[in-house]
Parts: sequence; C-alpha cells; structure tokens
Amino acid sequence: MNHSSCYHCGQPVPAGVDLEVGIDGQSRAMCCGGCQAVAQAIVANGLADYYRNRDQLPNSPREALPAILDGLQIYDHPDFQKSFVRVLPAAGEGDGEGAGGNEREASLILEGITCSACIWLNEQHLSRLAGVTAVDINYATRRARIRWDEQRIKLSDILAAIAAIGYHAHPYDPAKSEELAGKERRRALWRVFVAGFGMMQVMMYAVPLYLAGDGEMTADIELLLRWASLLLTTPVVFYSAAPFFRNSWRDLRLRRVGMDVPVALGIGSAFAASVWATLTASGEVYFDSVTMFVFFLLCGRFLEMGARQRAVSVTEALAKLMPAVAGRVAAYPGNRAVEQVMVADLNPGDIVLVKPGETIPADGRVIEGESSCDEALLTGESAAVRKAPGLAVIGGAVNVESPLLVEVLQVGEGTRLSAIVRLMERAATEKPHIVELADRIASRFIVSLLFVAAVVAVAWWTIDPAQALWITVSVLVVTCPCALSLATPVALTVASGALARAGLLVTRSHAVETLARASHFVFDKTGTLTSGRMRLLEVLPLNELAPAPCLALAAALEQASEHPIAAALRAAGSGEALPIVDALSNAPGQGISARHAGRRLRLGQPDYVLALHGQPLPSSAQALLASGDTVVALGDESGWIALFRVGDEPRPEAAAMVAALRAQGRHVILLSGDAAPAVRRVAQALAIDEMVAGASPQAKHDFVRQLQGGGAVVAMVGDGVNDAPVLAQAQVSVAMGGGAPLARTQADLILLSENLDHLRRGVLVARRSLAVIRQNLLWSFAYNVVALPLAMGGYITPWMAGIGMSGSSLLVVLNSMRLQQVGGR
Repeated sequence: MNHSSCYHCGQPVPAGVDLEVGIDGQSRAMCCGGCQAVAQAIVANGLADYYRNRDQLPNSPREALPAILDGLQIYDHPDFQKSFVRVLPAAGEGDGEGAGGNEREASLILEGITCSACIWLNEQHLSRLAGVTAVDINYATRRARIRWDEQRIKLSDILAAIAAIGYHAHPYDPAKSEELAGKERRRALWRVFVAGFGMMQVMMYAVPLYLAGDGEMTADIELLLRWASLLLTTPVVFYSAAPFFRNSWRDLRLRRVGMDVPVALGIGSAFAASVWATLTASGEVYFDSVTMFVFFLLCGRFLEMGARQRAVSVTEALAKLMPAVAGRVAAYPGNRAVEQVMVADLNPGDIVLVKPGETIPADGRVIEGESSCDEALLTGESAAVRKAPGLAVIGGAVNVESPLLVEVLQVGEGTRLSAIVRLMERAATEKPHIVELADRIASRFIVSLLFVAAVVAVAWWTIDPAQALWITVSVLVVTCPCALSLATPVALTVASGALARAGLLVTRSHAVETLARASHFVFDKTGTLTSGRMRLLEVLPLNELAPAPCLALAAALEQASEHPIAAALRAAGSGEALPIVDALSNAPGQGISARHAGRRLRLGQPDYVLALHGQPLPSSAQALLASGDTVVALGDESGWIALFRVGDEPRPEAAAMVAALRAQGRHVILLSGDAAPAVRRVAQALAIDEMVAGASPQAKHDFVRQLQGGGAVVAMVGDGVNDAPVLAQAQVSVAMGGGAPLARTQADLILLSENLDHLRRGVLVARRSLAVIRQNLLWSFAYNVVALPLAMGGYITPWMAGIGMSGSSLLVVLNSMRLQQVGGR
C-alpha cells in the first residue's frame, strides 16, 4: 500500500487532502473525514488489531464502514437532501452568505446531547474535518447548523464523524423532532422510575441500620440487609445512572472533561466502596446515598428537559404549520375539479382551493373569494386579517371564514414561513459572546473541581478515613457547574420564543443581549414610524366650494390612475358620487387635465395648474406649501379651486412606543432622507426631540458611527432596503417585515407584524432577559461559593449534594421560563 492510498479503505487520497491517524505508532493517510473519524474511533476503542489482522482491503469504501454507519450514503443523494439541505449561493450572489457555489447548509438534530460540553465536543470535532466551513449547535434545541464544501466532503462523512464519537444526527423535520423528544422523555422517565423504586426499597433496609443501637442487630442480619441493598442499588447504578458513565467514558476517551465526569466519579466511587464493604463485611456502605443521589439528579434533569422542550415550542410550532396536502384546481377557470396533491408537488402558477379552517399551503395571491386569515404565529398579530381578490396570503396562515381560490406564487424554501424558520434556526445555533464566556468558565471550573476533590480526599484521609469517601463524593457532585452552563442559553432560547410570539423575529444570536443594552434608538421615517402609504391629510378650498365637492372632482380626474397619490385621493373621496369628466389627458410628471361642465380642469403640481389661469396662490396657502408634505392643486381657467395635502401619517402606536422608550431612559432619534418640514412634523407629533432630515444613505451611516464613537449602543430601526448600510453599521438592527424579502435581509431582528407596539414589548422582553441571565449567573456562582466550603467541611451528604445540584439547575431553567409571560404584556 502506498502513501497515496487511504489506509482505512484503500481508495486514492484526493489531491490537497492531508488527513492522518496514528495507528500502531505510525501516521496513516486517510482519504476523507469519514475514514479519519472511523479510524480514530477504532483505535480509541482498542480495536487497532483490526488493521493488523485483516488480510485484504475492503472491495469498496462502504465495506470499510461499521454496520451502524452503512446506511449513511443515502444522505448524499440530491433528492433525499431536498427537504433539509440548502444550496448556498456563490460569493457575491444572493444574500452573500455562501463561500462558493459548492457550499451546502443542513439543519440536523443531534441525539445524545446531555450538557454544554457535548456541544463543545461536537463543534470542535466537526470543525476539524476538511471541507466543513461552519458548525453551530444550540443546547436548548439540540439543533445543529452545518455548512460544508460538497467537493471536499460529503454529508455522509459528516454524519459518520458524529457517530464515531457516540452521537447520532438526523435531518431536521418537525415530526422526527417530536418523535425524538418523546423517546427522550420516555427513557428519562423509566430511569427516574427505577431509581425512585430502588431508593425507596434501599431506604427501608437502611433505616433499621441507622436506628439500631449497639448490640441490637446481629452481624448476619446487618450483612443480609447490606446484600439486599446491593441487589437493589445495582440496577439504579447500571441502568438509571448509565448515561453518566457512558458520557464520562466518551469524554475521557477523547481527552475532554464534561459535566458528567465528576458525577460519574462520585457515583462510581461510592458504589465501589459500598460493594467492597459488603464483600468484606467491614466499613460503611452508602447504598442509600447513591440511590437518593441518582434519583434526585435524574428528577432534576427530567424537569429541566421538559422545560427546555417547552422553551423551543415556538420554532417547532412554526415548522409544523405547513400542511402535507393541498387541494389543487385542475384547470381554472374552466374545470374546477379539485385534486389532492402533496404540498411539495405544488408549483408557482397552480391554483389551490383553501376551505375554511384549512391552512394555506404556499405564499400566493387571492384570485376569488373573500375571507379572513389567522396569521398570529407568523406575525404576532392576534386579529384575523381580511383577504380579498388581489391581496397576498402567507403560507402557514389559517383561512377562517370562507373558501378562497389562491394562485401559488412561492413554494418550499421560497415561502415566507420557510424564511422565518430558517432565520430562527440561524439565531438559535449561533453563540453570542456571553454564552461562549460561560462555557469557557464552566469547562475550566470542572478541571479545578477535580483538583479540589483530590485535595479534599487526601486531607480527610489523614483526618478521618471513615469520612473521606462520602465527603469527596459530595464535593464532586454539589459543585458540578450544570447551572452555570444552563444560565445563558436557556434564557436566550426562551426569550427568542417570547419575542417571536410578540411578532419580533430574532435572526442573530447577539440581538437579544444588544437590544437590551441599546442606549440610542434611531428610527427611519417613511415606512417605519409612518405607515409608508399615502393618505389625504388636509383639503384647503380656495373658492366657494366645500371640501367634499372639491375632493369629488379630484377623485373623478384620478379615477383611472395607478399613482399612489391618485389612490389616496380616490380612497378619501370614495363616499362621494363622482362627477362626470371627459377629455382626460395626462402630462407625465406634471398632472392630469379633463373637462367638466364645459370648463377645463387641471390637477397636479401647483405650477402646472398655475399655467392654466396665471393667478398667484393666496397667502392662506403658504403654510400648506411649507408643510413638507406633497401638495396637489386643483384649478380651472378662472382660478384656484383647492389644495390637497397628501402625506404619510405616523403609525397609531408610534407615539406610545416612543414614550415608553424615553421613559426607560433611551435616546430616540428620527433620521430621515425626507425634507425637513415633513420630518419635523412627524417628530413633533411623536414628541421626538432630536431629528436629522435630508440625510443620504452615507450621511445616515456616518451619523450612527459618530454616535458609536461617543460610546452609544445604537439600535437602528428601518425598512430593510434603503437603510441596509446604516442597519449594518448599528450594533443591533431592526427591519420592518414588509420592507424587504426576509431571506435577503441582514437585520438582527425583523418586526414581522410591522406593529411598533410589538417592538416596545420586544425591548421589554430583551431587558428582562438580560436581568434573568444576570440572576442565573449570580445564583450559579453564589451557589458554588456557598456549597463548596460546606461540602469540604463534611456538612453536606451525597444525597443532599444531588438535591443541591439538581435544584440549582432546575431553578435556573424555571427562572428563565418566566420570560414566556413577559412577551404577552
């Protein structure tokens, strides 16, 4: 065999691949990450004789894989990958996230995760594979987001590498996720049951030993009770506590120290000493402490698991919104026969029938029927939204009242729902700085804990050997930093779910923390603080006509126009009977003219109307012209008839939102490219003291950078399109949900509902989240500071240590769960 062949499977090593595994003291070349991972697993498990004893290489790479990995090749099939693998665009295309046209991204679920050390191990292990470009795993959701270069490594190799270190990965889908969560709960419940039953029975035998005085119990009865306790404790240790030993062995084998190592040392040493004492009929036994400790520890983890699974319910609920089948109309409008098809088989242009109570299967447009749709989970808006022909509908929304015929516009990964779920997954799998810091502290704390436990064991062995074992066990267990590792990720996961329910979608991991710390909130005007839709704000008659007839004339002239100003005039005059006009003529960029009752009318820019009659505007009109809003004039040959002020009104909830931010001590700034009078009017209406008008995109960018130079933490709120540069500059950015395609926005948060009251609630949730994280971290450190000296002094027994450790972790989780209530305020 030459060096250019893989030592494991015999296949040629591709050019540029430099992977090796130490086997029998020599470095052996490997062709891919999968072979490397399998070879490392074989050597680590003491099975290197496989290489020495084999008499030929396998006929194909498949035969070189263990049976458990044999079925992974199907994951490389493009058709199989459609549902969970996304092809990323090349650099410079699309959203700019892809490193090349060969890069892929998959969303996976990991089985076997028990603590933050498991997350770290998987991330480190996978990131070292050649071709893997990014790995992010979320502890609360067990969700992994993995990117790789398809030309350098296959997905099956990545899954094989995960399996090689004792974990299992599955493509994410809601049904599979729910199934795995159910299996996890059932297994955990059985382990709790066995531990609880064993604890009760062992305590029945331990109580007589505690209560019996000197000489009241014969040696043979005491030995019998010890043997009975041993028999009852054995299944508790080898079944209920098995995950602790299995995870610890895996960590040690890979030269890592995880959360389960001190726990396994404590259980194992106490049980081993008790077995020895039973066999030799001497010393003390700790079967009761072992069973109680295991029971309380498993109870705490079971409750923590339930809380964690409830915390991620929002993402799971969104992922399950899309129905599996849809009713497609065979040949609209001629043949309206409906056939049931899989939603995955729908294509843009198909017509689907959505009955009342059914879920809309794709993004589309209503072509027939009127109804209301429940979009609460998608936008946070609890009230049903009216739908009529021509209006857009969102896949995943529920049709409430009447049947709708919908033309499909976007399917699969192109739908708004898919974009929302994808952005939530991205946020969930990224790690903010505060989580990474807590993980580093926890990992170092475990190493320090093992050193302290060794010192305590030696010290107590010299002081009182009979006390040394159980005191050491208590030290190992009571100070395990599980609560510290849970303090931040669980709180952020619950907060992200609460924000999503409030209509504020978190797309970046740091967003919650930074939004809570933001000192300056900078708002764009059009489409952000205002609705972005033209409305008639004022009518100023300039002759004997009342406002209503003036508006009717203007609406009659604009009845065929699609211009936003024309739509605003028609909407304002919709209750009036329109006069008859003819000889309509459009002057592009100027206005429109027509004849009515024998006279020529003009509607448009004041100069355009002025050219018809030549009379200057009266002084009463100057204030209207200086407002900064769009002014439309109406006149005829004899003079001016009326002026119409058309503009963008502040959103009805904007004033309350601004007042709430100012009450919290935040600085609120209006930053707009519009004219100063229009910006000033909105600023005054919303009680915003600081405003900047006429700002170009570069000027906005420079303004925010100047604020940051003064120490400000800036939250920028804009429409996501025109404000892209300044959104990127701010420490945290919020884009309005309708401003840009969700898949392309780079904002840290997206206000799906476009209701600014939901932003107010989101800031409240973010601030409360930061407070909860601080409480969790403070409790975790305070608990260890108090518990460690007590355990070292012999004041805490092993079973008390189990309660303390489980209780501290559970307290952190339950404290984080309180954030679910904040989002509803």
